[in-house]
Amino acid sequence: MKQPRFLKAGDRVGLVSPAGKVSAKEIKTAVKVMQSWGLEPVFGRHIFSKHFQFAGTDEQRMMDIQEFIDDIDIKAIIASRGGYGSARIINRLDFSKMRIHPKWFVGYSDITVFHGYLHSRIPMQSLHATMPKNFPDNMQGNASVESLRKALFGELTSYDLNSCRCYRSGEASAPIVGGNLSILNSINGTPGDIDTQGKILFIEDIQEYLYHTDRMMQNLKWSGKLSKLKGLIVGGLTQMKDNEDPFGQSAEEIIWEAVKDYDYPVVMNFPAGHQEPNLALYFGREASMVLREDNFKLEFL
Repeated sequence: MKQPRFLKAGDRVGLVSPAGKVSAKEIKTAVKVMQSWGLEPVFGRHIFSKHFQFAGTDEQRMMDIQEFIDDIDIKAIIASRGGYGSARIINRLDFSKMRIHPKWFVGYSDITVFHGYLHSRIPMQSLHATMPKNFPDNMQGNASVESLRKALFGELTSYDLNSCRCYRSGEASAPIVGGNLSILNSINGTPGDIDTQGKILFIEDIQEYLYHTDRMMQNLKWSGKLSKLKGLIVGGLTQMKDNEDPFGQSAEEIIWEAVKDYDYPVVMNFPAGHQEPNLALYFGREASMVLREDNFKLEFL
């Protein structure tokens, strides 16, 4: 996959709202932090617009993103937040300039729609990472934001963690793809669907019912998305919900049941997703994972 160049001081980055609405106050901290990195944040013209729960109409959100895609002086496009709405505009955007002038597209959650489309249609690497709305007022020692900075400037090389849970040990080298489990299911079979064959798949989710989680994992299994992976990394499964009549398995147990008959390494509780920390991941970039019972190492190659 094409790799955008890493950022340097003086670069201009475009801030957009592809999905849910956001206020200037909510991203004030992020703007100051990016400026302290030497970057020049540029607001999309409709970034603070409101239309129902969206950040403006489909046309307004699409216009902001298209302008930054076409502007070769914008070196990265950073989504202000997730929510819902990316799927309403993705097929109307023209990414042809990105093929000539690749630039980082940054975000998670609903932004999985963009990750999938960029990987399958360009194909181009992207960055699964925290977003401006998530920047805390107290930035001291924030691992999510620091990992984003390192990733944007090409300083992120590896993670060495003892907090993950090993479900099947092993080693693998392959590009990382994936994102939010619900979104991956919603784009399954679309032009933005991801190719998981020979890849390390990352998934995470929030506030999903356990039976929904089971259905989504079975859908991925049925459609052949799980059988030929090189590895599986499961991030945050945050505030998952159950019915009054309990499903009977945890979210991790549901995922493990769907993949236990395969032979690739499976790690869970990786610190990324709708949680803190939400560590940055290069999507589409070759990575090496080494999983042992008490340690997980992920190196970007």
